[in-house]
Amino acid sequence: MKEYVVKSSLSLIKKYNPTIDQISLAEIEYGLVGIYLTITKLIVIFLIACILKIIPEVFIFMIVFNIIRTCSFGLHATKSWICLISSILIFILVPIVCQYAILSSNSKLLIGIITIFFIYKNSPADTYKRPIVDAQRRKIYKLLSTIIVINFTIFALCINNNFVSNCFIFAPIVQCFLISPMVYKFFHLPYDNYKTYLASTNIS
Repeated sequence: MKEYVVKSSLSLIKKYNPTIDQISLAEIEYGLVGIYLTITKLIVIFLIACILKIIPEVFIFMIVFNIIRTCSFGLHATKSWICLISSILIFILVPIVCQYAILSSNSKLLIGIITIFFIYKNSPADTYKRPIVDAQRRKIYKLLSTIIVINFTIFALCINNNFVSNCFIFAPIVQCFLISPMVYKFFHLPYDNYKTYLASTNIS
């Protein structure tokens, strides 16, 4: 199904823009695959959420998680089925945990401090397909990620709603795993990919 949708879309693009070059087509194909996988993944996740009657919880956690994910990045699954399973675990299982977990303010503060440290230490974590080459961009992403998690910890301590408060705690926990060098190693994925890219292109 994925190949049919992508190939059909590319055929239409080539039909109405016959002068388009192969590099542009490859970039468009990469984007189309990403869009297709994202849409199908969201459909499955929200169908499960609908069955479990946790659509608002999934939606809220998804927003909170993607705020920190946007700046600190992290590993991506190498296969679409792995991506789907991991997304279901993150966006279905974790919101359920957030619903029922009861954490004291001291526990939230301690977890917050730990996640701030790990986010500062390991973000941004790039991938071999999209290395973050520019040093200034890496510094900005690291700073933004750290500021976001500091604010998340403050929100978790100040918000009375237990579920929302837990979202601001558990989203950084999940992200800490996704940017951890040990997790990259476990999945046999290269870490600090910008270093390899710079070395291969002899950029200082």
